Amino acid sequence: MITRIWHGRVPTTKAEAYRAFLNARAIPDYQSVPGNCGVLVLERTEGDVTHFITQSFWTNMAVIEGFAGTDVEVAQYYPEDQDFLLEFEPRVTHYKIVGEAPRE
Repeated sequence: MITRIWHGRVPTTKAEAYRAFLNARAIPDYQSVPGNCGVLVLERTEGDVTHFITQSFWTNMAVIEGFAGTDVEVAQYYPEDQDFLLEFEPRVTHYKIVGEAPRE
């Protein structure tokens, strides 16, 4: 399994609305792609800026390519992101998952 990690920053005044957008639009979009195994969204506020990290889980790089295109490292954005993000980071990071502990 592969995890795809994206980072974005929004003004803290827009964090609640961006969180709602991610939950209503982005997460279901990720989940609709065959080979997606789940999505986590992390949030941390530092004063006037709130950081969001989207961590999506995929069966392999081939299915990520189906989602992101041939250059899987290129970040994917929605038109609505322009209303929230302070900048558009051009790249994402992928990691192979090599260990996991079961939930109790």
